[in-house]
Amino acid sequence: MTEETTTMRVAIPSEAPGGLEALRSGHFGRCQCFTMVDIVDGEIGEVQVLTNAPHVEGGCMAPVLVLAEHNVNAIVVDGIGGRPLMGFNQVGIAVHAGVGGDVQTTVQAFIAGGLPVVGFEGACQH
Repeated sequence: MTEETTTMRVAIPSEAPGGLEALRSGHFGRCQCFTMVDIVDGEIGEVQVLTNAPHVEGGCMAPVLVLAEHNVNAIVVDGIGGRPLMGFNQVGIAVHAGVGGDVQTTVQAFIAGGLPVVGFEGACQH
């Protein structure tokens, strides 16, 4: 009998150069990059860094689509607008409110299950 592994990919808006030691970025649309962390059976697995496109007016959906293409299951943010929040909901990416100053602290909190899902009442109004 084989055991199935559970894998989930979480994206954290990060300051360059990204990675587990990187500082978290305060707003996903203006972050320099996304650190994507695979969580395998509750442990940190592969870590990849994806450069974010420059943020332009109305361009807040571009990162949503790129993260969906990279098989991201969840994103952890400090701030997010209503349009991209709706976009993440449409592509099946869960949006969680973050804690911690660096990516590794945030991922550990995510694994522990302590990060609430962001609803539209928690979206930025700009």
